[in-house]
Amino acid sequence: MPQPGIRQKGYNRHKNKKRDRRLGNVKFDENGKQIDDRDTNAGRNLGFKDIVRVNPMFEKFYRAQKFCSDEEFDQMMEVLKTDLPASFRITGTRSHAAALLKIIEGQYFQELTEFLAKGGNVVVPKVLPWYPDQLAYQLNATRKDIRREEIYFKLHNFLVAETDCGSISRQETVSMIPPLVLGVEPHHKVLDMCAAPGSKTTQLMEAIHELPEGELPTGFVVANDSDNARCYMLTHQVKRLQSPCILITNHDAACMPNIYIPDPDRPGKNTTLKFDRILCDVPCTGDGTLRKNADIWPKWNPVNSVNLHGVQYRIAKRGLEMLAVGGRMVYSTCSFNPIEDEAVLARLLQDTGSSVRLVEIKDKLPGLKYSPGLTTWQCASKQCEIYSKFEDVPEMIAKVQIRPSMFPPPPEIAKTLGLEKCARLLPHQQNTGGFFVALLEKVALCPWESVRKANKDVEGGEDTDEKEETPDPEPPQKKFKGQNRGFREDPIFYFEENEEVFPEIQKYFDLTLPGNLFLTRCRDETKKKNLYFTTEGVRQVVENNREKVRLINTGVKAFVRADNKGSTCEYRIAQEGALATIPFIRSRVLRPGKEDLIRILQSSEIQRPPEIRHFTEAFRPELEAMETGSVAYVYKDPETGMSVEIVGWKGKETVRAYVPKNERLHYLRLMGADTTMFEVNKFEEKKEKDKERKEARENRDDANGDSNEVMDDTDEDAKVTADNDEQKQ
Repeated sequence: MPQPGIRQKGYNRHKNKKRDRRLGNVKFDENGKQIDDRDTNAGRNLGFKDIVRVNPMFEKFYRAQKFCSDEEFDQMMEVLKTDLPASFRITGTRSHAAALLKIIEGQYFQELTEFLAKGGNVVVPKVLPWYPDQLAYQLNATRKDIRREEIYFKLHNFLVAETDCGSISRQETVSMIPPLVLGVEPHHKVLDMCAAPGSKTTQLMEAIHELPEGELPTGFVVANDSDNARCYMLTHQVKRLQSPCILITNHDAACMPNIYIPDPDRPGKNTTLKFDRILCDVPCTGDGTLRKNADIWPKWNPVNSVNLHGVQYRIAKRGLEMLAVGGRMVYSTCSFNPIEDEAVLARLLQDTGSSVRLVEIKDKLPGLKYSPGLTTWQCASKQCEIYSKFEDVPEMIAKVQIRPSMFPPPPEIAKTLGLEKCARLLPHQQNTGGFFVALLEKVALCPWESVRKANKDVEGGEDTDEKEETPDPEPPQKKFKGQNRGFREDPIFYFEENEEVFPEIQKYFDLTLPGNLFLTRCRDETKKKNLYFTTEGVRQVVENNREKVRLINTGVKAFVRADNKGSTCEYRIAQEGALATIPFIRSRVLRPGKEDLIRILQSSEIQRPPEIRHFTEAFRPELEAMETGSVAYVYKDPETGMSVEIVGWKGKETVRAYVPKNERLHYLRLMGADTTMFEVNKFEEKKEKDKERKEARENRDDANGDSNEVMDDTDEDAKVTADNDEQKQ
């Protein structure tokens, strides 16, 4: 136990964290509890000051745009100075989502509602009325509040666990809108041009998989990002959904290469892939995120948007080039600034003429509140000097900052563009962040796309067409040092017809998937440890674009080489791809009842797995008849139709599940089992530790008191002895 005011040797509460030496020794109160450094005099002197959420230029510039009344603008500014509320949505299959929704409302929300009825200070999550099937909620409390208030601890634990296993996405409310507006269907070929960190990409993938159980989509999603490191974060996000229909690429979206696929009408030749749906959520200044990124307040300047306008235009223009005729593209930013929003669209629409049009979105999300797009707006210099037209801009500023395309088009042209069909979401309208979204439809080839180019057959993936030119070319992009650096990806090898390991797997599991959909990712082709599979559409993209597309990841893990523990097959089913693989396995499938599957899931890996003799009489014969090896457990609720599919191992006398802790907890919740053994109340743990510290201090004080009494008695005896000696002398 540490002594009050002293940092003992070897005591480190915050292990692996650097601590400023100017704070002095770690200090403790009279109960033995460590005092927060921020509450000490040294800490207060060193601490960061709270960010002042005021910027006169911000208010001046946006008040001049007049996208709402002055009264509404004052409300918006007040809301912008507060923290962003938490929000989340339920993902997964319809049956799983319905079951999880029932659990959330019946357990976690009910507890908060009852606490509120008793006069408690708590916020109950509210459903987002415009989100389909009422599967999204907003909690008008910040993430910090949810972590720190004990009443929310069960809800917080639930959200963390379900997010880890991919059943819930903790996503900002306005970020959910673009994929819904896009209207993706299972047969669509979808491109997400600036995908990281991946919350919108997961929504696109969920829409692709809106099919009956056991069917594979014919469509797929290409998720691209220019940042190599963010591509790996994106990979981590999308892996939770266990989809064989995803490709992650690493390219600058403004000059993304053409992707080639086999031409069905001309065997042996390739054609350029045109996407049915494209999400163009471009990089932006992000001033719509001021509520969660308060550090933007002191840095904000009107010129920040000017610097991004050209990049945003080039990305959106490239998106239209890659879009099929009849396809749709969403353009979105988390910025209020019309230079990043309406100005980019006005420039695109004028360049494309009648080949591209804006589509109204109000009918797609009934109940969503937003302000219509602007048809006129202002630009400003770095000092926030506002200009209504380009002729008013000083010559020096016109050369290096503000360009003519950033101003609104003449009124007669603006009327024909339909910019009012765009949507700008303001924070005070629904207690959210700020956002801008517009839906574009390509009704014909863009003027700079020739009919010959669109119909030309490209053999061997070589682009032999003439260089594309735009009506208003931009200067070439700067190439930054190290821009394309990153890990060298392992090559992808799809199985050939004579692949040796696949017949064994196909026979053992009675697998209905063809062998040419399986791949390995290892430089040594003989080491086939992990086997992944993709859909046919993804395979065609990979096989025909090896040299042109920088591919980071694709495929869902289906099988893993395992130690031969009595099994006749060297491979076992991988839990990471169980949801995608199990529907296509007809052998090695066990169908336990609810009680039996709960028993399997509640047995942790460190314990001895449950013995076969302990299972129900209905399930035991099925277990005994199954040979040792990898198995799939499939349970279907007779009332709701919800299915639970996990993988495991059947031994001679025992069975086990190869399921991570959070996924175990998820499935146990879905089945209505007791999950208290997994629940951890950090507040109770903290109280218990504080109690132990207090008791230890009291015991130490008592011991010190007894020691002092002994010392006092010794001193008194010594004094008496000295007095006697003096008297004798």
